[in-house]
Amino acid sequence: MFNIGMTELVVILAVALIVLGPNRLPEVARMLGKALAEFRKATSGFTQELDNARAMLEEEARRAAEPPPATGGDGPKSAAGTAPRANSAPSPDGPSTATS
Repeated sequence: MFNIGMTELVVILAVALIVLGPNRLPEVARMLGKALAEFRKATSGFTQELDNARAMLEEEARRAAEPPPATGGDGPKSAAGTAPRANSAPSPDGPSTATS
């Protein structure tokens, strides 16, 4: 992870033992371990959110790239399979194009 060899690790631990002393070293190591665990937990949650967002974007792009389904007949059909009527109620998607 940090590309530290065995000799560098021994030197770091020796300096930490000299600076912190034998009584505080286990306490500091425990706090450092808890902090690293929290950091990993937070980054894994963030990574999971990014993966979910990427998957959703890829799905939307795939759907946009698909050709629309072919409709048979001579005009646009509504969702029910019938042609829209002139005096029908406005759709929730927007104002109707029908005139009175």
